[in-house]
Amino acid sequence: MNKVIKNIIVVDDEGTIEGTFTSKIFPNDDTQEMTIYISNKSLIDYAEKCINHFNTMPDNMIDAICHGLIECCHLSDYDFELPELENVRDILNYCWFNTMTIDNSENEEISYLVEGMGEWEESVRIIVKNGNLEEYKEYL
Repeated sequence: MNKVIKNIIVVDDEGTIEGTFTSKIFPNDDTQEMTIYISNKSLIDYAEKCINHFNTMPDNMIDAICHGLIECCHLSDYDFELPELENVRDILNYCWFNTMTIDNSENEEISYLVEGMGEWEESVRIIVKNGNLEEYKEYL
């Protein structure tokens, strides 16, 4: 039985798998549970490696994401004023991440997409490619 990914179901005719996992760093509302979408059940072991990377992300990568979140908040047109933060990671109190998507395992390098939302009413995403922060941005 899979210990990292729970509640696994097939969601379409192409074999896309949906499940849940526990996020150890990034919150999802009042819980740490996130949904994961995997394009093919043959990628479950690879998806577990991606979850492990996500949950053991290096401090410098977490801080870079948090700085990006702060920048997105300041650039938002929504009427939300971010309070003064004591620590860059305090921004995580004003956003949540709810899904991870795994769609391939080219070269077996760790690559995934994480999506969420900020209190400033903007969707945000984190893209990790080859184990490195590829991109952080808000999107429509």
